Amino acid sequence: MFIPSGFSQKSTQTNLGYIVYYINDRSPWNNLETNSRETLVFLHGLGGGSSAYEWSKVYPAFAAQFRILAPDLIGWGRSAHPQHNYRIEDYVTTIENFIEHTCTEPVTVIASALTAAFTIRTAIARPELFKSLILTTAAGLNEFGKDYQENFFTQLASTPIIDRLLYRTGVATSFGIRSFLEQRQFAQKDRVYPELVEAYLLSAQQLNAEYAALSFVRGDLCFDLTQYITQLTVPTALIWGQASEYTGPQVGHRLQEMNPQAIRIMYQLNDVGFTPQLELPAVTIGLIRKFLPQLELSPELRSN
Repeated sequence: MFIPSGFSQKSTQTNLGYIVYYINDRSPWNNLETNSRETLVFLHGLGGGSSAYEWSKVYPAFAAQFRILAPDLIGWGRSAHPQHNYRIEDYVTTIENFIEHTCTEPVTVIASALTAAFTIRTAIARPELFKSLILTTAAGLNEFGKDYQENFFTQLASTPIIDRLLYRTGVATSFGIRSFLEQRQFAQKDRVYPELVEAYLLSAQQLNAEYAALSFVRGDLCFDLTQYITQLTVPTALIWGQASEYTGPQVGHRLQEMNPQAIRIMYQLNDVGFTPQLELPAVTIGLIRKFLPQLELSPELRSN
């Protein structure tokens, strides 16, 4: 139901299990010369109900020009949901595995939130896999004196039995998802539409979906990106919603100051929250189109 026209569902194996992904290999895109086109990989963020749907209003706009891959990460969407206490290394390795298994040339990755931070760490470890990065609200959630785990909700999610009850009643329900999107994720609640809530709910109610979600809520997947950002060499653009909850655009500006050679662009998008790709997809498409060629230029050419 949520697969865009012209895309099909495929899967590939990773160390933790199979990953489902969506690719533009059906009409009207199947007659294009796919072998000669560059690949754009779209990676969704983490949180109750997350999936590749997060980018589904954006990536079809690039289907005529690029080979598109949009996976559901392990523990999310239609991918495998191992009964596992997920750790940072799981996702860093999974991103690496996915690119290795599906791509033969360096790719541009467009990623969101905590997954964007994982992607930076993957790009540091394996820079040869990447051509460029375009990242929205890229933070490990522990930057610049913040500690994601220092709040009541996180501690509650760390309590056995209560954690599962919390997930079933507070996260994996239509009301819970809509409330979170309206109050925490979007700048304007009237931008939350029924299909979006339905897509998040479908992902949140998958068997064993609580394992990955609770690993995120507990803070097991959070880290301080500033400890790694200076090692990044892949050309990168950051897009940051001005009304982003918890991590505002000042985090993006400070990250760019730490490594301006790699982070060539930091764009603050006003009147938008944590996920510009959901709240203002058309604007996000325009920014990606603008930044893709800019990231191909050398720093010397960009300054002229």
